[in-house]
Amino acid sequence: MYGAMRDDLKAGLAEIREAGLYKGERVIQGPQRASVSVADGDVLNFCANNYLGLADHPVLVKAAQEALDRWGFGMASVRFICGTQQPHKELEAKLSEFLGTEDTILYSSCFDANAGLFETLLTDQDVIISDELNHASIIDGVRLCKAKRMRYRNRDVADLEARLKEASGARYRMIATDGVFSMDGYLAPLDEICALAERYDALVMVDDSHAVGFTGPTGRGTPELFGVQDKVDVLTGTLGKALGGASGGYTSGRAEIVEMLRQRSRPYLFSNSLAPSITAAALATLELLGSSGELLTKLRANTELFRRRMTEAGFDLLPGEHPIIPVMIGDAAKAGRMADLLLDQGIYVVGFSYPVVPHGKARIRTQMSAAHSTEDVNRAVDAFVTARSMMEE
Repeated sequence: MYGAMRDDLKAGLAEIREAGLYKGERVIQGPQRASVSVADGDVLNFCANNYLGLADHPVLVKAAQEALDRWGFGMASVRFICGTQQPHKELEAKLSEFLGTEDTILYSSCFDANAGLFETLLTDQDVIISDELNHASIIDGVRLCKAKRMRYRNRDVADLEARLKEASGARYRMIATDGVFSMDGYLAPLDEICALAERYDALVMVDDSHAVGFTGPTGRGTPELFGVQDKVDVLTGTLGKALGGASGGYTSGRAEIVEMLRQRSRPYLFSNSLAPSITAAALATLELLGSSGELLTKLRANTELFRRRMTEAGFDLLPGEHPIIPVMIGDAAKAGRMADLLLDQGIYVVGFSYPVVPHGKARIRTQMSAAHSTEDVNRAVDAFVTARSMMEE
């Protein structure tokens, strides 16, 4: 049987390559940081989610090493059997304090947090109203749920209101949105979304993976930025981006919601507990963020500098203030070619194309980090200018 499938898979892979959509994987030969080692030498990394530069921070590495000595390597169990250690409870409490929520539950990833959320809370009597550009983990989580599904146009509150009116007969209505849309760097208008939720008696769920740790006055995410921390019912996020960059996720929010997730959420009940070293490093991350705002200041300065210089150089950037800065190319093959030319100049970026982004909207999604120096940012801009000239020759 596999012979026929193998031929189909080979043909499909050939089509992906011919269309310029094949996603190769470069091997990093060392730690994740602002400058990384690849096969051709050291390059500046402008594509990681390492927003605060903490992926190789010595404080986090030390915390993880000490946790290995004290708490061991892995849990070999789920939480409700024998997989809960003191650091797990401490991290959940610290995240709740940091986010301003009632309670928090840890997951192996935010993908798992979103996958285990909707089916636990909602039934076929309910409606989920989801932004059309939500992350794949939200889309998959919604698919697992029996609730009716509605979509509204990206960040379009008028369209959202129309869907809320349409869903007026449901038992519960839950609005689901990313806090930041990872392909564009756009922020969801949470103030307007929460106002509509109050008007139409709906719940609000936000995945803040690309915001927690660095968005908002003190880095507590998009709810803090928009002043709606007390109005968001469910907040999911990751430890794998700004908060250390390893792995792990969480759901935070109303106490009763979190308690029900502990009882019924399948990814929580049937997945091993978060490794002790990751838990300890995440705790160290939160302590680090609470003691200094220097990382936030540096990240914002790098973001402003790159946006300003690239705009002055005539590149087509999606507007915004987020450190995700897409450089729009359009054609998938051209985006891939420019990424290769940039790598030749020591700048590590990746071209994004369909199905990650729509056809005809290929881009190089750059991401700033607090670990980058001003010289690093200027070097990246100069490399973009050179690569564009080479492609025009």
